[in-house]
Amino acid sequence: MTSRTGFFVLAGVLLLVALICVGEGVQLIATGKPLGIGIGFCAFVIPLIGVWFLRQTVRFGRASEQLARELEAEGGLPVDELKRSKGGRIDRASADAVFARRQTEAEAAPGDWRVWFRLAVAYADAGDTPRARKTMQHAIRLHSTEPARSNA
Repeated sequence: MTSRTGFFVLAGVLLLVALICVGEGVQLIATGKPLGIGIGFCAFVIPLIGVWFLRQTVRFGRASEQLARELEAEGGLPVDELKRSKGGRIDRASADAVFARRQTEAEAAPGDWRVWFRLAVAYADAGDTPRARKTMQHAIRLHSTEPARSNA
C-alpha cells in the first residue's frame, strides 16, 4: 500500500468517525438534558478538530509537492547520496554528514526556500520527522513570500 493510499483510507475513516460523532451528538442534544446537551456539543467539536487537522495535512502535502516539482524543474532536487546498509537502512554517519552540509547551506542563504527544502529532506533522512516538517513549513513560507518571476 502506498502512503497516498494509506492517507486516503485513514482520511475516509476519519470522516466516517466524524459523521458518527455528529450523529451521536445530535441524539444527545435531543435528550434535552443539560448533561446530554453539553456532551452533544462536545461531540461536534472533536470532528471539527479532526477535519481541521486533515485539511492542514492536505495543504502541507500539496505545498511540499509543489516545491518538489518546482525544484525538480530547476534541477535542484537533492541527490540521494546516502550510504545504506545491505538491508537498505540509512547509515547514520552518512546522514549526519549530509545534514551538516545542508545546515551550512541554509545558514549561508537564510532567505532561499530551496536550501530549506533540502535541509528538510536531510532532517527526514536523519529520522527527525518533527524538525523535517517544521523546516519544510519554513521553506513553504519562504516560497509563498518570494516575488513571482516573470517569464520574459
